[in-house]
Amino acid sequence: MKLVRFGVAMEEPLLEDLDRIVEGRDSTRSEILRDLVRAEVAREKVQHGVDAVATLTLVYDHHVRDLTEKLNELQHRMGERVRATLHVHLSHELCLEVIVLHGRSDEIRRVANQILATRGVKQGGLELIADVPTPTRKSRAHHHA
Repeated sequence: MKLVRFGVAMEEPLLEDLDRIVEGRDSTRSEILRDLVRAEVAREKVQHGVDAVATLTLVYDHHVRDLTEKLNELQHRMGERVRATLHVHLSHELCLEVIVLHGRSDEIRRVANQILATRGVKQGGLELIADVPTPTRKSRAHHHA
């Protein structure tokens, strides 16, 4: 892909902060700026109902009455959009769950908000990655050369 050069003006303290990040990552200003732009473009895209993958991470109190059943019910209603889950016992009361989802970003966000608002869910967040095509049943196989 062809690279295009352009100038960027910013306040000196901000540039100094950028240079500290560049040095810490053993990178370049250009690569850091490309990463920032890619992230912002992706954030914009997921607002518009595009194909996406996501991780929904939540910490919840498994002693809250019927919470585990409610969370399982919500995931089962999502069907094949739930691709994998990871469940970790953090303490006697708290569990961590990571749910990997695949589908339209607007649908994923709607269900994620519903799960995060469920009584007993203490904390959580959703990370969406745009422009990942939703596979058909036939295209599920994935092989690396």
